[in-house]
Amino acid sequence: MNDIPLSILFGIVVFLIILSAFFSGSETGLLSLNRYRLRHLSKIKHPGAMRAEQMLQRPDRLIGLILFGNNFVNILASSITTLIAMRLLGEGEASIAIGAGVLTLIILIFAEVTPKTLAALHPERIAFPASYILAPLLWIAHPFVWVINLFANSLLKMLGVDPKETGLQHLTTEELRTVVNEAGALIPRRHQKMLLSVLDLEKVTVEDIMIPRNEIFSVDLDDEWDDIQKQLTSSAHTRIPACRDGIDNIVGLIHIKRILPLLTQGSLDKKTLESNLREPYFVPEGTPLNQQLLNFQRQKRRIGFVVNEYGDIQGLVTLEDILEEIVGEFTTDPASNIREIHPQEDGTFLVDGSVNIRELNRVMNWELPAEGPKTLNGLVLEYLETIPEPGTSLLLAGYPIDIVQTTANSVKMARINPTLRKK
Repeated sequence: MNDIPLSILFGIVVFLIILSAFFSGSETGLLSLNRYRLRHLSKIKHPGAMRAEQMLQRPDRLIGLILFGNNFVNILASSITTLIAMRLLGEGEASIAIGAGVLTLIILIFAEVTPKTLAALHPERIAFPASYILAPLLWIAHPFVWVINLFANSLLKMLGVDPKETGLQHLTTEELRTVVNEAGALIPRRHQKMLLSVLDLEKVTVEDIMIPRNEIFSVDLDDEWDDIQKQLTSSAHTRIPACRDGIDNIVGLIHIKRILPLLTQGSLDKKTLESNLREPYFVPEGTPLNQQLLNFQRQKRRIGFVVNEYGDIQGLVTLEDILEEIVGEFTTDPASNIREIHPQEDGTFLVDGSVNIRELNRVMNWELPAEGPKTLNGLVLEYLETIPEPGTSLLLAGYPIDIVQTTANSVKMARINPTLRKK
């Protein structure tokens, strides 16, 4: 080695530092790749992505190769640097220490921090080109890597770790929600809201969006036929529940489209109407909306009656209600969205106590608590723990609320002033 010119030794050290930087950057770049984007690029036949994904299927072999190469070139560079230091500064411990210190600083800056930072910021730009070199190296160095992995994997198994794990895990709902929020301009804001609404369906149950039983429009088959005809002709609904002696005894569902020809021909009577009823479809309370959406699709239904554990009717849920939870209001009658909400000239709103909290929040873009009671009346009663007198004022979730009208057992009307909300 003493016969080799210093210029060649310096050149070898520089080359080894470049190799060290390559191995360091490749390791960080490959391990920093977005696995889901990598899978997508592999499906569209991106050559670099396909090679990278193949190598990452066995990360133990990839890491073994990179560390083998990195340590080999670093140790070799250290040995040659020691020779250079001894030839320039003379033999002795001082020259060896100076050489080691200088090389450590150079490796840290040029072969570790810089390439790894670059690879962490732009993993694809580093990892995909590097895969063209690492793939054949992995084949050439297979015996050495196999020996290294034999001992390393044995140690990992002793620690209860499977070395064959790819590290690709399924995203949880909360992680997926974060991904959607962080998508930025890649996904339009409206589409982001729709995707997040789909994820939120599992948190919402049918009783959160159902029409309460006292608001269900139904036809009682025990009524006089003339009264039934008036109800059928004046109804704004296309599907009407049919019952006997009250809403708890639902016997079927009237589809106006099916009976309209008979009604116009004058051949519809009570017996014919009953023969055209469709079997009612019942939904247990507590059913998540994502599950009920699938149930509606499976059963080919659009309307379900929500029942409690005793079989009593609690309300009515429709396919449209669930879809509106995803895409927002799309009814052709805008007035129906605010029939219980009356805007005032002073910026306040008179709100019926029976209004659904979730609907109120969605229509008005408010943030009233929706986890507990389902109606504004229930929310106020839970907060006050008594039936308030008209004129009572309270601050609920930051919203000033004045009780305008009450009955013996409920809040009939309240005034909400969102402009004075305290956050």
